[in-house]
Amino acid sequence: MMTRQNVRRFVSIPLFGALLLAVGCGGSSSPVATPAQSIANTSANVQPISVNLGPTGNYPDGVFTSVTVCAPGSTTNCQVIDNVLVDTGSFGLRVVGSALGSLALNQEIVNGNPLAECFSYVDGTYNWGPVQTADVQISGELASSVPIQVLDDAFSVIPSATCTGTPNDTAATLGANGILGVGPVQYDCGSSCTSNIPAVDQYYQCSTIAPSSSVVTSAALNLQVQNPVSLFATDNNGVIVELPAITAPQATLTGSLVFGIGTQSNNGLGSATVVPMDPNSLTFSTNFQNTNMTGSFVDSGSNALYFDSSSSSLPECSDVTFYCPTSTANLSAVNSGTGGTASVDFTVFNADQLFTTVDAALPGLAGPSDGSFTSFDWGLPFFFGRNVYTSIEGKPAPGGTTPYWAYPPN
Repeated sequence: MMTRQNVRRFVSIPLFGALLLAVGCGGSSSPVATPAQSIANTSANVQPISVNLGPTGNYPDGVFTSVTVCAPGSTTNCQVIDNVLVDTGSFGLRVVGSALGSLALNQEIVNGNPLAECFSYVDGTYNWGPVQTADVQISGELASSVPIQVLDDAFSVIPSATCTGTPNDTAATLGANGILGVGPVQYDCGSSCTSNIPAVDQYYQCSTIAPSSSVVTSAALNLQVQNPVSLFATDNNGVIVELPAITAPQATLTGSLVFGIGTQSNNGLGSATVVPMDPNSLTFSTNFQNTNMTGSFVDSGSNALYFDSSSSSLPECSDVTFYCPTSTANLSAVNSGTGGTASVDFTVFNADQLFTTVDAALPGLAGPSDGSFTSFDWGLPFFFGRNVYTSIEGKPAPGGTTPYWAYPPN
């Protein structure tokens, strides 16, 4: 049975906002960012991305892009949505309802009732809202009639017994106008949600007859929220996230989201080392300071590196849940999957010092992994200076059996 590791960890938005207010204005004077391996940014399969503070102005280490959402079959009834978080740790497009403006989309129906979803994350938050159908265009790529989730707390009745945690369905709470999940699978639940008695309480049919209610339902694959990249005509087997290397905080960073692996002259695997994932858990193993963390993953939607503090000997900050070494820590680890091993060097900065700036891109931001001793979350700081490849399960790609992550050797 395919499981889904849905991950989004980020610093408390109110906390970072308070830090911004305390600092005032201005940014840091830091070295110019060094580009990673160059990828042409004018091709139809290349979408600009930016590390900035997001629509609320207080989101550190978040990488954003814009997405055009259209009514199926239309090229004019469309809405461009900016500040959408690029997330290799989840699957499918999720859009804050208010960001759609007046755009009306087709509602997915199960047993005559509207279909909704509660998509949960390991950080204790969830997205709630209806599943609707849209054409999704990013750069020159088009995914037609793809199910997306429209985030809306007011839709029907949230089933509090099974949809638990903290809702993040507005730009203010999410810190973004949506999430573009470009992770390593096509369907966000897969076979776990297709049986008559679903293995996962994720999809719901919602009665529109008073009193309205939402009950768990199965969802056929074609109704599930899907990674739009998997539905592109050609460049559909994965993505490459390209961001410059930085050694100090930067006000903003620009880079590229490249669609396809080995499908065009600008998206070859090159010298990248492949790290295969376990096809069930979508994770690999990270060996760090003699601790083997078998549930590790690469996630551009996490704003820091998250790993167990007991294996790192790094002191935690007294005021925020991050690491605060007295001097920059230069560390290394080894990532391995079946048939592939790649070392990685990384740094951990003092988070208190990083947060004294109002910059969006914070290198070396790291923190404890919520008491988990089995995972290393390679969040956005891992992406600085590397072209990071995420292949999609079941799609042929150079480098071996998918799904896998890949990145150039140190």
